[in-house]
Amino acid sequence: MKALPTGTVTFVFTDIEGSTRLIQRLGSGHREVLETHTQLLRKAISEAGGIEVGERGDGFFFVFVSACDAARAAAQIQRSLAEHSWPPGGTVRVRIGMHTGEGVLGGDNYMGLEVHRAARVGTAGHGGQVILSEATATLLRDSLPTDLSLRDLGCYRLKDLPQKEQLFQLLIPGLPADFPPPRTLGFTHINLPHQLTSFVGRRRELEEVLQGLTVSRLLTLTGPGGTGKTRLSLQAAAEVAPGFPDGVFFVPLAPITDPELVVPTILSSLNLPPAKGDPFSSLREYLESRRILLVLDNFEQILSAGHQVGDWLRAAPGLKVLVTSRAPLRVYGEREYSVPPLDMPDPTQPTELAKLAESEAVTLFVDRASAARPDFALSEQNASTIAEIVTRLDGLPLAIELAASRVKLMPPQTILDRLSSRLALLTGGARDLPARQQTLRGAIAWSYELLEEPVRQLFRRLSIFVGGACLPELEAVCGPDFESGVEVLDALAVLVDHSLVKQRQLGTETHISMLETIREFANELLVESGELDQLEERHTEAFLALAESAEPNLVRKGRRRWLDRLEADVDNLRTALSRLITSGEIGSAQRMVGILWRFWQVRGYIKEGRKRAAEVLSHSGGEPAQRVSALFAAGGMAYWQGDMETMKQMYAEALELARELNDPRTLALALYNNAFPTAMHGTLEEGKLLLEEGLAVAEELGDSALIGEILWGFGTIYWFVGEHQAGEPWYDRALEALQGSDSVFVVGWAHHMRGLLRTEKGDFVGAREDLRTSMSLFAEDDDLSGIVLSLNHFAALALAEDDVERALRLAAAAAKAEEVSETGMLEVVQNRIPGLTQADARVGRERAEELLAEGRAMPLKQAVAYALETPEKVVA
Repeated sequence: MKALPTGTVTFVFTDIEGSTRLIQRLGSGHREVLETHTQLLRKAISEAGGIEVGERGDGFFFVFVSACDAARAAAQIQRSLAEHSWPPGGTVRVRIGMHTGEGVLGGDNYMGLEVHRAARVGTAGHGGQVILSEATATLLRDSLPTDLSLRDLGCYRLKDLPQKEQLFQLLIPGLPADFPPPRTLGFTHINLPHQLTSFVGRRRELEEVLQGLTVSRLLTLTGPGGTGKTRLSLQAAAEVAPGFPDGVFFVPLAPITDPELVVPTILSSLNLPPAKGDPFSSLREYLESRRILLVLDNFEQILSAGHQVGDWLRAAPGLKVLVTSRAPLRVYGEREYSVPPLDMPDPTQPTELAKLAESEAVTLFVDRASAARPDFALSEQNASTIAEIVTRLDGLPLAIELAASRVKLMPPQTILDRLSSRLALLTGGARDLPARQQTLRGAIAWSYELLEEPVRQLFRRLSIFVGGACLPELEAVCGPDFESGVEVLDALAVLVDHSLVKQRQLGTETHISMLETIREFANELLVESGELDQLEERHTEAFLALAESAEPNLVRKGRRRWLDRLEADVDNLRTALSRLITSGEIGSAQRMVGILWRFWQVRGYIKEGRKRAAEVLSHSGGEPAQRVSALFAAGGMAYWQGDMETMKQMYAEALELARELNDPRTLALALYNNAFPTAMHGTLEEGKLLLEEGLAVAEELGDSALIGEILWGFGTIYWFVGEHQAGEPWYDRALEALQGSDSVFVVGWAHHMRGLLRTEKGDFVGAREDLRTSMSLFAEDDDLSGIVLSLNHFAALALAEDDVERALRLAAAAAKAEEVSETGMLEVVQNRIPGLTQADARVGRERAEELLAEGRAMPLKQAVAYALETPEKVVA
């Protein structure tokens, strides 16, 4: 081996694109192909005066003293590879990266940042492409061989490198010059879901979509389910991402059917808080000054919301929208792109292996089949059969993937035989459906026919769930009268294995879901089976039961598990509640609202919760106890949004009804609830009388958690009427009563309020201890409403300790968190904390704005950690 040069050198890295798939396709023949590739590379490098440093996987590391020689070698490598006659399915495409820098030796190899920079430049390219760093391009400008030229690709961030790099492409006459954007890091604001399988084919379609995005600000990819609209949109979004400095955001719309939920869903995908006022205005205000790409996926069920997209585009000149839908939005300025099937073999031409290997549909089948069975490969024996399979499936990606997955069980010819009969059976479907959709139905129906009847029954029944379900609800809904001798879990394992359902872990639970297209097909079968009414009834019962099981746990230790379960099933809960209302089961609907309100409060769904509470209360029917439950919910959520007048009305009606019930605990709660509006709008004494009556009932019941909550109420009504310090003994009594209780909700609020009172009287050590206890309890359970007020009260503590800058940061973080929580208590609370609203005057307006901006910029977890830490002033 020649001695490695030092000083200014040019590093060259090569790598085979898709080498794993190449090996899988070629089988044992891959060794000869790789050896040929190696010979061609080493010949070109040697003739240009380069030195081989080492091998890295399927690639090489070379070094040159001259950047010009390195460019000549790279060009020759690409020419040699392009001109070589490779075996069918064995074309080798190599990406090459070049960078010039200081060659520093460490033993018998190079070391240092310049080598890493060169390697990162190499990974940015595509097969057949040569990419250069700016340093190399600068050296080549005056010495580049006359037959070569450079193209400026722009600035990109490379992995592990802090600064953006200017990249260039070496243009080689006679070889492809157009490639996708470099494979580099995007930016912070990107939420495109990671894909677990490779993106096969679609080069032409991708280029057309990318071109469409350059000439139109609203591009809608249309076509029936299964054409690959979503996957194509994600690939396009990833490739144009560098052109959107403010972000690329994927918004999944499949779970929603209410057009009013479109904007809240987008705000959530943008990681923005729910709007305090008009959500449409909040979204428009956010978008109007930014360069953003929104990818709105599955728009077809909410087409009536299409006009909103047009409004956003008019308000935000830097916005572009990429939509996937089974129908166009019919909005002014919309450009529609109908996603075609994958490129298929020409049935009129001989089935030459080399030609078939170039077919996108065949490539997809082989790729997915080899994933299911690693030894699977395209061969002379199976090529024509695979070509017929993908042709009969009309080149639809979902259909092809479903068919390919069956190679685990049967050879391609058997797949074709089964598929042929099923397609013939289903071609007589509804004529008003697109032909491709009928074919897709055939593909899914064929997968369905491969199942034994008990598994088919479960497949149909699973479609009743919106967004999937966890195993307990799945078994409760689908398990009764399931075919004897077969366990639901066994049938479910078959569906998972057949790729007809997906599973994921949700805490300690297993969550099962279907792709939306497959769910639609399964739901049609469920309707035809005559089981729909029965399944809907069970579904409603199951999720009402889930809510009832969760109810006592929403204030106890370990409540996070239950809050997370309800959040995972929020779409099922919505569906069940709507079904109760429309079927006239108002009492059960009121009961469900009465349970869910605490979940809505702590997890940021108060606006939706108040709407549902008002809806169920507008209906007559149900038992008085059920109505009281919904009135408690309506009053509680009104309180948390600072709507004290509505709170007063709801609680007053609830108390009137509760006095007629023979239920001491409900009466005690009604008395407790009414004490707040009575003290705030009437007199303190009247409020105390209500609490005293409620406390007597709670003590007779021996309910320590209820006793503690009512004692907390005494302290809090004192605070609301301005007699702050009179409340502290009541919080002490509340915590004493709660000793040994698992009611972490009340414990947290007792520490919280006592910490605020200790702040006001100057006991900062005690205040910090209390506030830390409460904040830790709230943060552990993702209790947004508790976190909001805790941040605010930590701000009050910082202000009392004369740490105004810390106070302003925390107050701003609290205000931002309140937007996410949909609560409205800050204004009520801040009016009762001396000096907090005027803190900005103590540091000057300009500095105050900086501090407030810092606080609002904090992610919620960071804000919580900042609040919990001991400030430097206190440590000192």
